[in-house]
Amino acid sequence: MRNVLFVCTANSARSVLGEGLLRHLAGDRYQSFSAGSTPRGTVNPDALECLARHGISAEGFRSKSWDEFSGPDTPAMDLIVTVCDNAAGEACPIWPGHPLVAHWGIADPASEKDDDAERAADFDLAYERMKRRIEAFLALPDTVFDAPDAKAQLSAIGNLND
Repeated sequence: MRNVLFVCTANSARSVLGEGLLRHLAGDRYQSFSAGSTPRGTVNPDALECLARHGISAEGFRSKSWDEFSGPDTPAMDLIVTVCDNAAGEACPIWPGHPLVAHWGIADPASEKDDDAERAADFDLAYERMKRRIEAFLALPDTVFDAPDAKAQLSAIGNLND
């Protein structure tokens, strides 16, 4: 089983969607995690509602720092996926095991919109974009991690047309 960490600045929306989707779609091939560079401390309730709306358990998620995954006693990551442009440009910790790092930018669905339907639609769009990327990732053979162009293959997923 390989480990994948989805990283976003606040770890409250997109990275949580990534963690939940991969956990749901990957079976026992991958273990998924999420974290943020400056975690908000709470998961956006719209993200949890979006997961539930799509039949994915919304239990057990929490907003946490990427520091939880950079120490010597943490699971070794095989892939780090940044999902927001802020996290992609930040100085990342030195990850144990030197995992592959790819950027799959997705527009932030979290907003101050008062309309529940508009917020739900924004989250559903982010969910669908993340789902397409994760399905593309899961379609790759496990040997991608050892390929000379592994980073390019994994990063190309972030360029899928939305």
